[in-house]
Amino acid sequence: MKIINFVLIALLLVFSGVADAQKIKGSDTVLPVSQEASETYMKSHPNAHLMVTGGGSGVGISSLLDGTTDIAMASRSIKFGERMNLKKNHKELRQVIVAYDALAVVVNPSNPISHLTRAQLELIFRGKLTNWKQLVDPVTHRRGPNLKIIVYSRETSSGTYEFFKTSVLKEKNYMAGVLSMPATGAVIQSVRQTRGAIGYVGLAYVNKYVKALHVSYDNRRFVYPNMMTGHKRIYPIIRPLFYYYTADKSSRVLPFIHFLLSQRGQQIVMKCGYVPLK
Repeated sequence: MKIINFVLIALLLVFSGVADAQKIKGSDTVLPVSQEASETYMKSHPNAHLMVTGGGSGVGISSLLDGTTDIAMASRSIKFGERMNLKKNHKELRQVIVAYDALAVVVNPSNPISHLTRAQLELIFRGKLTNWKQLVDPVTHRRGPNLKIIVYSRETSSGTYEFFKTSVLKEKNYMAGVLSMPATGAVIQSVRQTRGAIGYVGLAYVNKYVKALHVSYDNRRFVYPNMMTGHKRIYPIIRPLFYYYTADKSSRVLPFIHFLLSQRGQQIVMKCGYVPLK
């Protein structure tokens, strides 16, 4: 009987700790740096309990609305409708930019194309160009291989999906046959395994298994996505990364947010492959 009581007490302590944990939810782009920062923060604040989960920017903001998260991570600005829904529920929104991210366009490493203009990217992602042989690298003048272009994208709830549509497609629709991936890691894996593939990922996710392209918005200057070009805001596809919370949760969430904005926190931002604020 004593053993059963002990187990029940232990379980109650565990569940009460989970219930009291500060919840951070949303963008898969912001997820890695939030996880790293929360682990570092909890080591120096033993009484702090933070739970960080992904799901996409839209999921995070919806969770903020229904009260199931304390902080929503987002790789896009909050939409007007989302803001109005919070207002209807008498929730006063707060926004903080915690880092910047360069959005890399990636292809399979076997693809000879290394440079593309924004206009070329628009034609690809809108399905107007369907074979790599229709493309000529604007810098090397090499023609693409005779391969069908396989376009990978994030799902519609993703802030990365929204930002790419705004910045690269100029609010035009993606092609009907775009292959939507549930997470950035799935985009990387798919591009790695598919010779004709193209997709886009946050800078922190770029690895040796995919090739990031030099991109130009003015058809003259082609820029490679890395920490330096992102920090100097030279790379054209760059965006702020946000934390959203409501005013009633300020005292609960601000200690961790202030840590992430501190010099130590911004070092973690850079370590994780994101562009720091300064």
